[in-house]
Amino acid sequence: MLLAGSAWSAPFAAPEQVVPSSSSSGMLRVVIALLIVVGAVLAAGRFARRMRGITGGTNTALEVIGQLPVGARERAVLIRVGERQLLLGVAPGNVRMLHVFEDMPIARESAATSAGGADPSQHEVAARPTFKSLLLKSLGK
Repeated sequence: MLLAGSAWSAPFAAPEQVVPSSSSSGMLRVVIALLIVVGAVLAAGRFARRMRGITGGTNTALEVIGQLPVGARERAVLIRVGERQLLLGVAPGNVRMLHVFEDMPIARESAATSAGGADPSQHEVAARPTFKSLLLKSLGK
């Protein structure tokens, strides 16, 4: 037995639709949520930049000594890794080691005496070779 006022009396009737009181309140919620997301992205970017600056600036074992363009998009780069100097060929999407200089360590005292103002005559400091001379030597010229 079905009651006349129950939901079973009209099985295909449309449900009541809830209409928000104003459409501007929904738009305000979307704008506020968007501002929160944009603010979180900007804050994460600043945090990542600061963390990279703290950890990336303390590595003194790797130093770019110089670079020389050898083509439109290619260049030769001389880097120091510990006591070795490496001559690298760098092109878009490709890095190759051209030569390893093991017999030319850069004297760390030269940087300390020039920064500290000490008299270089007290220490026997090897002159730092130029990038051009190292490149010519590696090419055998």
